[in-house]
Amino acid sequence: MNNPVRDCFREQADACESLGSPFTAHLLRLLADHLALGNPVADHILHWPGDPSYRKDSVALRLVGGLHALTLNHADPDLQALYANPHHFSDAQMIATLLAAIARHPEPLLHWLSSAPQTNEVRRSAALIAAGHWLTARFGLPLALSELGASAGLNLNWDRYALAIGPGYGPADSPVRLTPEWRGSVPPVAPPQVVERRAVDLNPLDVTRDAVRIRSYIWADQAHRLALTQAAIALATDIHVEQGDAVDWLEARLNDVMPGRLHLIYHTIAWQYFPKATQLRGEALLQAAGKLASVDAPLAHLAMEADGAEPGAALTLRLGRGVR
Repeated sequence: MNNPVRDCFREQADACESLGSPFTAHLLRLLADHLALGNPVADHILHWPGDPSYRKDSVALRLVGGLHALTLNHADPDLQALYANPHHFSDAQMIATLLAAIARHPEPLLHWLSSAPQTNEVRRSAALIAAGHWLTARFGLPLALSELGASAGLNLNWDRYALAIGPGYGPADSPVRLTPEWRGSVPPVAPPQVVERRAVDLNPLDVTRDAVRIRSYIWADQAHRLALTQAAIALATDIHVEQGDAVDWLEARLNDVMPGRLHLIYHTIAWQYFPKATQLRGEALLQAAGKLASVDAPLAHLAMEADGAEPGAALTLRLGRGVR
């Protein structure tokens, strides 16, 4: 039963459990032990041509995303019953239900396996809201946003979400209310005015057409995340993410002159997946643009990316040299 794919499923299961999704972890461990050759989906997974790990192709999350999508689409009543009441199923019943669903739905599952998971984690907007207030207090200028690796662009709407660290951080009546565990001082209350929202992704999702795909990558036993994501989707009717290479797009975007605006460039758990050459080129572009920034046209770069320290990710805010 030793197989690199099975090992990746077990590794992903450990990660899911540590991040508060015991149901997804249990599914993955059962699949790691019992998925067998004999149908198009299992054959493709167990003979995966690339790196199946979470560091590269994330095959385990592709499969559980596809299975979750079947339940969201009401495509498999047996699977839906399992997801609704997993405690009513023994392990034998659970894996039988999973394997039967995999055998019954090769076309949609192979489609889900054909592309990497895209996480539209709106809770990352907590950091964006805080930074937006701090930057507005610092500069007193309207903001033009540029997000790299935005997927469906739900985090382009961060100023429309409420951050529950005190009064004044976002609209009090927002259907998206973020409740992080906040430690230390809070930024000044200075409601930002966003006058432009632009974003790019290699494979952008549409919040209407791809709503099920967006929700499918949220682990099924995390009801609060699912509700936040659905509320964010409902708010995102005017969001459009452009298709393209992030750094090519960034280069063109940095050529835009923005007097009287603060240009905020940001990315959340996206830069770390760019090829090394792309990262180096992007950093050079940002450094060059930072040197040209001024009081009239300031530039800020906000990054939320893994730094090798667990848990969580590092948050870094850099300002253009001309505006310090």
